[in-house]
Amino acid sequence: MTTLFERTSTGWRDIGGLDTAEEIAHQPALWEALATHLGAMRERIQAFLGDSLRDPRQTVILTGAGSSAYVGEIIADEINAAWPCQVRAIPTTSLLTHPALYLEAGAPTLLVSFARSGNSPESTAAVQLVRDLAPAARFLNITCNAQGALARQGEHDAGTLNLLMPAASCDRGFAMTSSFSCMLLAALCALDPDFQPEHMATLAELGRQAIDGWSAPVATLAAQPVSRVIYLGSGPLEALAREAALKIMELTAGRVMTMANSALGFRHGPKAAVNGETLVLLFRSADALSRRYEEDLLAELRRDGVAHAVLAIGTGGEFGIDTPPWPDAWLAPLWLLAAQQYALHQSALLGLRPDNPFTGGIVNRVVQGVTIHRHDES
Repeated sequence: MTTLFERTSTGWRDIGGLDTAEEIAHQPALWEALATHLGAMRERIQAFLGDSLRDPRQTVILTGAGSSAYVGEIIADEINAAWPCQVRAIPTTSLLTHPALYLEAGAPTLLVSFARSGNSPESTAAVQLVRDLAPAARFLNITCNAQGALARQGEHDAGTLNLLMPAASCDRGFAMTSSFSCMLLAALCALDPDFQPEHMATLAELGRQAIDGWSAPVATLAAQPVSRVIYLGSGPLEALAREAALKIMELTAGRVMTMANSALGFRHGPKAAVNGETLVLLFRSADALSRRYEEDLLAELRRDGVAHAVLAIGTGGEFGIDTPPWPDAWLAPLWLLAAQQYALHQSALLGLRPDNPFTGGIVNRVVQGVTIHRHDES
């Protein structure tokens, strides 16, 4: 009988969590499948992008809603530093409400959309908005659903490239897990000039090691009830902290309150949230300067002796693994494996059904109830 994260498959099925457990566990295999697919697509991707990223006038907007927005936030600075073009991460939820702040009609624009299903109303509305306000814009859709509205919207448009993830990455469970890591890695592979194909094979092997090595200790940690979880991260890992915090908020149906912040920003007020029922988890950066600031904060929090526990995720941390000297954006999917497992166990601990914690339909897998308002109507 298969065991996933210290519980049998039957056990996960019985509590309504098998889809989510499997979708966390199969990520390394999906990363390998993704590498093969991207290799086959490489010439098409390069032809579509052309020299646009070398143009200082080019604006690249990385967009999505919720977890999909965090994908863009994790990679934006890495990609921006690599090219002369201007790269920004702007959620669809901001583009739609304040388009005049972000879109310029005459500027060459590439909209990179991240979407698990591609059926969220904001996804397609953001594309239409950019078409209206920046008529020469082009569109790169990174999505897990070939039948979604986002993919279908641009499948016959020469100015659009659909970059589809492996079909199994379109998570059946409520929370985005494998969809998140696959879209993040696909964007890095497509847009990072330093990408080497062997990166993905190495990452997949590290992912397997991380899942095997962290399974028992993460389950043990999650068996200790807490009422608050705080994730901290610096640079690109601050956005990863937001994604990790959201996973707990979603899978516990809001019963465990969460917060995310940077290592340096945490002292400026948010530290007041720490009490005896708080778990603090810090994603350790690969950057030497950032790590010094992080170590200072970890030492301070442990001296305070207030939090239930203060732990680090990343090389040298309580949940760590030796990695190549890669940037934080490339390592983020590894560290997220620990956070996803922890959220899964917290959901089970509270007696919820991880595959759908919101049985009353208050929050849905694909957002509902959004009315799209025209930008040109007062």
